[in-house]
Amino acid sequence: MMFWPCRSLRGTRMSSPETREHTERLDTAVLEACDAVGVFIEYWGFKNVLGRVWALLVLHKEPLTQVTIAERLDISRSLVSSVIAELVERGLVRPVTDHRNSPYEAQLDVWPTIAGVLKQREWLLLEQARNAFELTLEEAELIESANQPYDVARLRTLLNMTEVAQSMVRMLITIRVPSRLDVGEWIGRASALVRGLRGR
Repeated sequence: MMFWPCRSLRGTRMSSPETREHTERLDTAVLEACDAVGVFIEYWGFKNVLGRVWALLVLHKEPLTQVTIAERLDISRSLVSSVIAELVERGLVRPVTDHRNSPYEAQLDVWPTIAGVLKQREWLLLEQARNAFELTLEEAELIESANQPYDVARLRTLLNMTEVAQSMVRMLITIRVPSRLDVGEWIGRASALVRGLRGR
């Protein structure tokens, strides 16, 4: 886990040493959270910095300029520029105004982007596997069982497992946040479900 120099997310006015200490700890925790998001999406095959920038924008109350993002995360402005361009293209952040130096805000509805990745990557991998198992099963069934060197029953099981996995991915691809439900509330319910499962 990488740690970056702390920069206040609440401005420079400090009412007391205790407040300054708390703010510095909060700044460190926020940067660690940004790093954690970066590590998570890097596992999915994306650039780490995309997650860090998006997370910083999500956690900050107000939109941030590219200059401020570069300062907060201690990265170059040119890198922030390319990252912001990619995040905008993916629909994950947007500029507040049309001005050239407009600050940016994060979009919480990330599911279309995730669904797109699942469709382009996981679904295609599973489809390739399913086609391979299906073709192999067709060939295996042409040989009499007495002369069959392979376990056809296990082959059918693999095919069925792949089809079940595809069904699960299909559900993930097609799921949408209900329009009448606030995104934050939807995420809260999902988090409560996860906590409940952990407690079992």
